Amino acid sequence: MVQGPHPAPPRTPVSPAVVGATARPAAPTPTASHASSATVVEQVTGAQSIVRSLEEVGAEVVFGIPGGAILPTYDPLMDSTRLRHILVRHEQGGGHAAAGYASATGRVGVCMATSGPGATNLVTPIADANMDSVPMVAITGQVGAAMIGTDAFQEADIVGITLPITKHNYLVTDPADIPRVIAEAFHVAATGRPGPVLVDIAKSAMQATTTFSWPQDIALPGYHPVTKPHAKQIREAARLLATSRRPVLYVGGGVIRARAAEQLRRLTDLSGAPVVTTLMARGALPDTHPQHLGMPGMHGTVAAVAALQKADLIVALGARFDDRVTGLLSSFAPHATVVHADIDPAEIGKNKAVDVPIVGDLREVISDLLPELEREHAQHGKPDLEAWWRQLDAWRETFGLGYDEPSDGHLAPQHVIQRIGELTGPEATYVAGVGQHQMWAAQFIKYERPNSWLNSGGLGTMGYAVPAAMGAKVGEPDRTVWAIDGDGCFQMTNQELATCAINDIPIKVAVVNNSSLGMVRQWQTLFYESRYSNTDLHTGHGTVRIPDFVKLADAYGCVGLRCETKADVDATIKRALEIDDQPVVVDFTVSRDAMVWPMVAAGVSNDDIQYARGISPAWDRED
Repeated sequence: MVQGPHPAPPRTPVSPAVVGATARPAAPTPTASHASSATVVEQVTGAQSIVRSLEEVGAEVVFGIPGGAILPTYDPLMDSTRLRHILVRHEQGGGHAAAGYASATGRVGVCMATSGPGATNLVTPIADANMDSVPMVAITGQVGAAMIGTDAFQEADIVGITLPITKHNYLVTDPADIPRVIAEAFHVAATGRPGPVLVDIAKSAMQATTTFSWPQDIALPGYHPVTKPHAKQIREAARLLATSRRPVLYVGGGVIRARAAEQLRRLTDLSGAPVVTTLMARGALPDTHPQHLGMPGMHGTVAAVAALQKADLIVALGARFDDRVTGLLSSFAPHATVVHADIDPAEIGKNKAVDVPIVGDLREVISDLLPELEREHAQHGKPDLEAWWRQLDAWRETFGLGYDEPSDGHLAPQHVIQRIGELTGPEATYVAGVGQHQMWAAQFIKYERPNSWLNSGGLGTMGYAVPAAMGAKVGEPDRTVWAIDGDGCFQMTNQELATCAINDIPIKVAVVNNSSLGMVRQWQTLFYESRYSNTDLHTGHGTVRIPDFVKLADAYGCVGLRCETKADVDATIKRALEIDDQPVVVDFTVSRDAMVWPMVAAGVSNDDIQYARGISPAWDRED
């Protein structure tokens, strides 16, 4: 018996390639080896069927922890020569590691947990993956089928719990269904708008004997992701882009998930329009591109925020008009005609009224838009954007990103993060937790390639960085991977350093240690009369460090370093970069009074952006 609470996601061929599929193409036709595996009837246990299915779909790594209900699967998993299992220290870490692996590589991440608390510990990373469109499959054990609904030991209705935060989920009680369900799960996770899929499998199904037969195709009536955009909308978008005088390309994380960075670069060059890349889209267009204005939104650049406010045309590509970008929605981009392209039709018009809706895969959308825009230029000439760029460049020059040196003798966190980026380079992968350090990492590191910046954007999950960096390093072991974390975030999931040390996963962790819950403290400074209620963490600004991160790193089998002076910043970072056979933790003691600027306060108009405390850019709001 399989229960799928969503409409069952067209008959599509299945192959191992589906694990690496993007949000775009259907999986290719099965190879001969898979055809033969489907015709040979094998007697296996349900647990063996799970392992075989993961091998057939092309999974490489599973992050997980065994427990009673999932234990039958861990026995045949031990014999697999094609699956690497990494034993994490907490299920949440396993979920974030799977997401980090998926975000860095573009392949489906896999995590595994037992029933009850094991499964519920996956709820946060599943919700996180859902918000940020990360392809992930979570496999959980469930109590035996006969005990479901009896409040048996370690029973939890994880299908019901995750219904609102998964793209699709399943409860499997018949072992014969296992190959089909796992094939479907990977297909659904990777195609259309990517997202997490949960497969909950009863222990009785794992223990029962069944036949293994890998499906030759997937029958999911009702699941028809639209990839090819409508030609009429494409033509209208091209006409608007060719005639606008103040256009902006508003680029979201969908461009990253669609692997459409090359197409975006061509559209940017052809259109001549300025580009803003959201928190989830950093790296979609190189920061060094002259038309790139930076990140929009609450802590975006003044030029990016002002460009959207003054635009007469916004072409939104894989963005969802999130509240952190729009500010007060009723005042957002009041003069702009809006073109919105997205693979998910539910996003179009959800927050902001749209003039030209385009549903489709962004690689196809932009690829179709390019020749239409060239035709418009051939017929009518390129638009005159000189005055627009004069204004944009003035904003860039006047209100560039910067920071003040702290007066308390501690390090400037912006300087630390900027030097990490400059000394490590653009080929590295940077993974951030959530808070001030996340915003500074988005602002002060230069991103030149897609998938080089990973963070928890939609859910804002503290504790994301270390396990996600671990997953990213497993997926791309030849890249340097930095987890840029705050001392608050770091203490939520740093137990995964043990996983990294034991499994030879040499990530580097920069703890931006202001001894505070920094972003909350900033809000208390600005909006609560500097009443610092429960934001002091006591991790580095007094005589007692609780904990001492250098000692903690050593206890976990990592190299611990500390940096407290500006003169030592470069040498400390270089030392961390020299160590490639162990995880490294660097405790940077930074000023607790440093703030993230620019800033648009929650719930106010983007017109009210503050460049620094008490300083607002003076642009003409009557234009």
